Amino acid sequence: MPRLDQQVHSRMSAELLALLRCTVCPARLNEDADGYVCSSCKRKFPLVRGVLRFVDEHSYADSFGYQWHKFDRTQLDYAGMDLSDPDFRRKTGLKPEDLKGKLVLDVGCGMGRFAEVATRWGARVVGIDLSAAAEVAARNLADREFVALQADVFALPFAPESFDYIYSMGVLHHTPDCEKAFKNLPQYLKPGGGIAIWLYSGYNKWFRFSDIYRKLTHRMSAPALLRILRVAVPFFYWTDRGLRTIPLVGKPIAGVVHHVFPVNRNKNRDIRLLDTFDWYSPKYQSKHTYEQVFRWFESCGLVDLTVGNNSIGVRGRKPARVNREMTSEVGRQIEAPVEVR
Repeated sequence: MPRLDQQVHSRMSAELLALLRCTVCPARLNEDADGYVCSSCKRKFPLVRGVLRFVDEHSYADSFGYQWHKFDRTQLDYAGMDLSDPDFRRKTGLKPEDLKGKLVLDVGCGMGRFAEVATRWGARVVGIDLSAAAEVAARNLADREFVALQADVFALPFAPESFDYIYSMGVLHHTPDCEKAFKNLPQYLKPGGGIAIWLYSGYNKWFRFSDIYRKLTHRMSAPALLRILRVAVPFFYWTDRGLRTIPLVGKPIAGVVHHVFPVNRNKNRDIRLLDTFDWYSPKYQSKHTYEQVFRWFESCGLVDLTVGNNSIGVRGRKPARVNREMTSEVGRQIEAPVEVR
């Protein structure tokens, strides 16, 4: 499997090829001159700029591709800045020992922010993204046990029960149907495997005005929106800081301004701009409650549900097949008639 070796070591390349499947039929893929081809229906999946593509070039996620090419390393942890590791822990409740040595699927990997954490913890990670951000992730994590694919969460190119763990951080709520997107994932978990997701909170009304503005902003070209935000974000950030210095009335007024004209208030200039762009650029952006998400997990047969420290983060586990088989065998023994001699 020579060309995927551009992204990952040969051991993981062979592992990935074994689990890749056609998105039209469940057949295995074979190497082709320009990428890979289905062994049954002959559908082709091209390898473009080092990333295997399972979707058309353009989609509703184009703004994310632009976003992560512009801010390709902004949220990566490095010396002197450690944001993604603690954020990943808070939102999922996961620890390094949960992922070490595991084959993990990162759904909506973006530029590889959380895959960098997972691989640093010792996981082998396959990242999928609907946008061209997969190219950025492949470049950022070229020296890790990681491979990026451009693929759709609604039509994933994997065999059932392929992964030890699946996570998706702040991504599924940007699909046309968040519930359907989530419910498509557990089939790819091995028995006993775990899944963790983090979504925007339906309890927080702070998003109300940004949702109103997004009806217009998501229709703008990504470069045009970014140019506007390069002016608006610093203006409202420093207005907020200035208002809060006014005794008594400053903080309440600042709160109202922030509620009506929401921009990110991170102290890091690039993160402020990136996160604000992330709020206003997507076509889809749903909000959810724990009640909703717990029902999704339970309807998929997932157990041992826990919540993260940031809403809405939920984690669960697929029951181990061996337990079900043992239970069935015990049941058959109990129901079997006793032979009297």
